[in-house]
Amino acid sequence: MEPCRGLPKDAQRNRDLLVAAARRLFAEKGLDVPLEEVARSAGVSIGTLYNRFPDRAELVGAVFADRVEATRLLAEEALARPRAWDGLVHFLEGVCALQAADRGYNDLAAGRGPRSPATERALADGYALMRRIVERARESGDLRPDLVLEDMVFVVWGHARTVEATAGIAPELWRRHLALLLDAFRAPAAHPLPVPPLTPEQARAALSSRCTP
Repeated sequence: MEPCRGLPKDAQRNRDLLVAAARRLFAEKGLDVPLEEVARSAGVSIGTLYNRFPDRAELVGAVFADRVEATRLLAEEALARPRAWDGLVHFLEGVCALQAADRGYNDLAAGRGPRSPATERALADGYALMRRIVERARESGDLRPDLVLEDMVFVVWGHARTVEATAGIAPELWRRHLALLLDAFRAPAAHPLPVPPLTPEQARAALSSRCTP
């Protein structure tokens, strides 16, 4: 865990305890865990929590900074793959695995929960890389020509619900769900779609509507 520059030793210790407790609880229960429960699990007061993290968004950002960075690295690995389709599959499988392993990150990826400005900036950078992954696969001829980045919103949402419904029953079922979607994304499987995709503005509005303060 990266220390925060300028924090006294005791303050850094409390911050680390809070982040560790929140990471564990968010992974088990999702982002709606009461902050009082996080403070209690960390062994500190709720006042100490708010001294270190003024709101839930700041705590969420600290907890998932490494996951957001892992997603960025997955995107860069995908773009480095010689075959664009393999890069797309690598990225989607990696992101879906991160979601399946952590209920809190599953919530964040699906647009639930608050986001700090730093998290928003990091996610925007990730979306730019994702757009390149999709465009590259489409230009190669492997990805159906009418699929755009905004369609991927529904991959993430659908995966999030699959993970929620099956984690305790068949935790690997998401792989089957993703494989079915990937088959539908292949260019040879393409048939005309009945309506156009969301615009970037509509996709942002849809994601924003799922974020809670």
